[in-house]
Amino acid sequence: MPAISAQLVDALSSTDDSVRADAAAQIYNAGTATALVIAKKWQQDAELADLLATPDLHVTAGLAVFPATFAKIRAAANDPALAEVPPDQDAQEFGLHFENNISLDILTTKDPAGPGAIARYLNKFGQGIQQVEFRCKNVDAATQILRTNFTLSPVYPATRPGASHTRINFFLIATESEKILIELYEL
Repeated sequence: MPAISAQLVDALSSTDDSVRADAAAQIYNAGTATALVIAKKWQQDAELADLLATPDLHVTAGLAVFPATFAKIRAAANDPALAEVPPDQDAQEFGLHFENNISLDILTTKDPAGPGAIARYLNKFGQGIQQVEFRCKNVDAATQILRTNFTLSPVYPATRPGASHTRINFFLIATESEKILIELYEL
């Protein structure tokens, strides 16, 4: 995943709305660039393109941060509601939404020393883009197309519950320069 500077992450906790919006845009653009190239290839399959269009491609950058940073960003954003995350996922999450369809999910772990995916990410890489999320009309159908037409294996053998009653699956995609975790989610 692309590196995100500590200064940009810190700017999300600014009391100045324009500073937060500018930082969010930079984080979003850097975090989603590779995923959008991948999505463009996926959209060449008409059926998959239809499944990803809601009516347009809806993309969210998932930014993993340490618990203290999570609290500061949340406070600066006027304490948005926390997503309902399944207990087995050991995560906390809330969304930030800005002009021009800039959407971030701010993620942290409940147990920094635990085995959860966000804790493992933070311990290995530090703060940064942990995943890029694509809204999808039907995760099961999209997963089958990605298996069959793109020979990609999902992280989970079957769609599973995600935050706030969504249905999800993930794909870890290796490019020439990096690996990117893409989440497909269905409302």
